Amino acid sequence: MVPASSLSAQISEENVWKLCEYVKGQGTCSLDEVYAVFISNERKMIPIWKQKSSRGDEPVLWDYHVILLHTNKQGQSFIYDLDTILPFPCLLDVYSKEAFHSDEHLKHTFWRKLRVIPGDTYLKKFASDRSHMKDSDGNWRKPPPAYPCLETSDTKMNLDDFICMDARVGYGEVYNLSDFVQRFGMN
Repeated sequence: MVPASSLSAQISEENVWKLCEYVKGQGTCSLDEVYAVFISNERKMIPIWKQKSSRGDEPVLWDYHVILLHTNKQGQSFIYDLDTILPFPCLLDVYSKEAFHSDEHLKHTFWRKLRVIPGDTYLKKFASDRSHMKDSDGNWRKPPPAYPCLETSDTKMNLDDFICMDARVGYGEVYNLSDFVQRFGMN
């Protein structure tokens, strides 16, 4: 696919967009095999283990996180997560066990939902003006990427539609964690 060193670890939604763009341009695999996966929940508090910013074996509590899912013709599924200490890419079943664990042992408040968007749809529909990267005074919290903001002919900002875990909003399909693993993992 694409070397991780060519992407920024600070904006997961744009990194996944860039990965989809790379797949489309390079033909390393069919764009039909890749998906942007937004992970969040109604309270925007989701734990993910094995992250670069983890302390010991503690999870990172994200408001949302975005990974790329690649399902190949042999039936294997791989996760591309630039924020993980797990292999890049990582088999979904390994990533699920090590990074997601299970919702069964978590308070309901922390249960994860995953919005799975086909790569082609993501390239065509996702837009971000990066306003979420600024503080209340309009200053950048961290320097933005050098390339222009991602936008469509319809909008300059629709990130919230992708983070939202209401299946009636946005694009793709919304799964709870166990249904996602059952749908895309090895059975």
